[in-house]
Amino acid sequence: MSFKQQVVVDCRGHLLGRLSSTIAKELLNGQHVVLVRAEDVVISGSLYRNKLKYAAFKKKTMNSNPRHTGAIKHPRAPAKILWRTIRGMIPHKTARGGAALDRLKTFEGIPHPYDQKKRMVVPSCLSVLRLRPERRRCRLGDLSTEYGWKHGSLIERLEKQRKVKSEVYYKKKTAARRAKADALKAVKLSADDTAILTKAGYA
Repeated sequence: MSFKQQVVVDCRGHLLGRLSSTIAKELLNGQHVVLVRAEDVVISGSLYRNKLKYAAFKKKTMNSNPRHTGAIKHPRAPAKILWRTIRGMIPHKTARGGAALDRLKTFEGIPHPYDQKKRMVVPSCLSVLRLRPERRRCRLGDLSTEYGWKHGSLIERLEKQRKVKSEVYYKKKTAARRAKADALKAVKLSADDTAILTKAGYA
């Protein structure tokens, strides 16, 4: 990634581990990153296998007092699971790592300010390029729903509304671009104006 003030990454179809490691490196380099559509992140392996792995993670307790379960947080929301995965790849207990984590934002769906910004993908992390077609995979949103995340249907509904608005905006934008191109073709300049533009390097 080239350095920009803020990079918005659309997580749909990206592999969880590969995306996390790439983003962790960018954060440590000083890049501000926003991750949207965290529920559509792909995890390699079947849903059943990943449920077993998450169940094992949920059993983790504090060694000195196993009943003190509040010491270890087990996030359920896809955005928080993604955030936690990236945190594991950053030295978050140091000042540098803490500052890097502060540069990260994760969201389910695409909330308001970011639905109007250009979104990127990371080709080296896409499941279609990295996983063989016959390999099993599952969505992070499905895993979260299995373990108590209750907002999947709400995010789906909001995404449908956003896509309708986005389509209307795109049609309006293409129509304006086409009208501008037609107007440029139709315009007729005098010989003097053409000479001035040519001299200035515009013709």
